[in-house]
Amino acid sequence: QVPLVESGGGLVQAGGSLRLSCVASVRTFITYTMAWFRQAPGKEREFVASIGGSAGSTYYADSVKGRFTISRDNAKNTAYLQMNSLKPEDTAVYYCAARYFLPVQRVGVADYNSWGQGTQVTVSS
Repeated sequence: QVPLVESGGGLVQAGGSLRLSCVASVRTFITYTMAWFRQAPGKEREFVASIGGSAGSTYYADSVKGRFTISRDNAKNTAYLQMNSLKPEDTAVYYCAARYFLPVQRVGVADYNSWGQGTQVTVSS
């Protein structure tokens, strides 16, 4: 498992933007598929986006496609989630996840074995 630390959450008005960051403490960061999940109160954790090690492949949930962008900087061991045009229904705790050499189309919680502690994103209407 890989230690992951998220940051960047906060309170924003609808239509606003936030960028989340996730730093991984691992030497071979480029070999890990990184993903973002979210969990709203009373709901199950759901997939948001994933990115392959070389950043050549990305995959998004339909609910965020066109609004969110996942990226990574392998030199900094960091993955990002740029969130634009935020909606109140985006309110959730956002979690970073990682798995060694996982296809980006794998979107299940059980597909990932490393998790961060989560960062709260609240979008007000």
